[in-house]
Amino acid sequence: MDKEYELIDQLFDELFPITRSITGEGVRKTISILKKYIPLEMFSVKTGTKVFDWEIPKEWVIREAWIKDEEGNEIVNMKNHNLHVVNYSIPVNKKMSLEELKPFIHTIPRLPEAIPYVTSYYKERWGFCMSYNQFKSLKQGIYHVFIDSELKDGELNYAHAILPGKSDKEILISTYICHPSMANNELSGPLVATFLYNRLKKWKERNFTYRFVFVPETIGSIAYLHRFGEHLRKNVYSGFVLTCLGGKNYPLSFKRSRNKNAPINKIVDYLMSTGEMDIVVRPFTPINGSDERQYCSPGFNLPIGQFARMVYGQYDGYHNSLDTKEVMTIEKIVDSINEIEEILKIQEWNGYYINVNPFGEVKLDKHGLYPDMNTPLNRDASNNFKRDQRKQLNLILTLLNYSDGEHSLLDIAEISGYRLHDFIDIIQLLKEKGLLEGPYYEKRSLFV
Repeated sequence: MDKEYELIDQLFDELFPITRSITGEGVRKTISILKKYIPLEMFSVKTGTKVFDWEIPKEWVIREAWIKDEEGNEIVNMKNHNLHVVNYSIPVNKKMSLEELKPFIHTIPRLPEAIPYVTSYYKERWGFCMSYNQFKSLKQGIYHVFIDSELKDGELNYAHAILPGKSDKEILISTYICHPSMANNELSGPLVATFLYNRLKKWKERNFTYRFVFVPETIGSIAYLHRFGEHLRKNVYSGFVLTCLGGKNYPLSFKRSRNKNAPINKIVDYLMSTGEMDIVVRPFTPINGSDERQYCSPGFNLPIGQFARMVYGQYDGYHNSLDTKEVMTIEKIVDSINEIEEILKIQEWNGYYINVNPFGEVKLDKHGLYPDMNTPLNRDASNNFKRDQRKQLNLILTLLNYSDGEHSLLDIAEISGYRLHDFIDIIQLLKEKGLLEGPYYEKRSLFV
């Protein structure tokens, strides 16, 4: 077990027990823990603040929640599992019959051992959640229900960390921190984002600036856009939302950006079409998903997609207590970090390049780039250049010819039939020789 794996496992165990919601101490505690791993700056938005068509709700404070029977035996207690209380429940302290209580109890009959995750953020309600098997075992009688909670004027919190690069052009990487104790559907995103930040921090150089955003889902991203939306519209080059990134035997899954010109769409299409990476591609839809719906709303239409693995709604543990570390697995979190880091590396390389000697072919031997014609070691039995040298020569000639500021590296790979990865060493070599400039992330003329 390597150090990164151990740290991910440790962070998961710190975050899992926290009772999170869209506001409150759970979010602040989560950000505080994450700050030990990534330099987050936390922001607050006061209750009642208008953010576009929404309004920041009252802050939820939850201290205690339980049901007891007539003998005082505890039926459920949120201290044993924080999904037992409906998120954002208002206070209650009353005794009631089983028949009176039943409408306030939520179960999942098709998953009789699961405790469901139920919320009521914007309408005042109270309720409890339990397994269907436990619900069926309840006996007639009088039950004492108690919720010690409060809805108060407070604040909504979110955080971000900016990792600077050579350019002001940004890659937006967003995830959410509002669900209580669930693994894949809550913690996989923050875990991947946190350790992806630390991977990128170790890169020798970054062309892009990377913006890592941690928000309560929906209302948090709307509040974030309300404050930073104009900046994002001017500066975001590409990006994605991270959610549901665990799950054994599930390949990486990508939900396309609404913005058809999003660079991330093109990169994933290329990787899928060439088989360089096993990725399932889903169309954009505003009907379900996560915060890509906000970033891709028509007023912003940012070039933002979404990465997942064991996709929401497609596994038994979605929004219930069956969503555990054992189902998510730390191994798959590491796989997600590895694959997304590789995609970001490709995005860094996939720009437009300029051949600084565009008039005729470059005299390669002058720059030590042409095989020695008089050296038999460079020839095979048929007197042709050896395969590796021929391939390198072909890549050099192809790259220099199409480096006209009009063809992206993806364009060149598709035209030539070579893998994009094949060109990376060649780009570095030609830049060292002073023969190539770039990458630029917009088309540009050779003669500017």
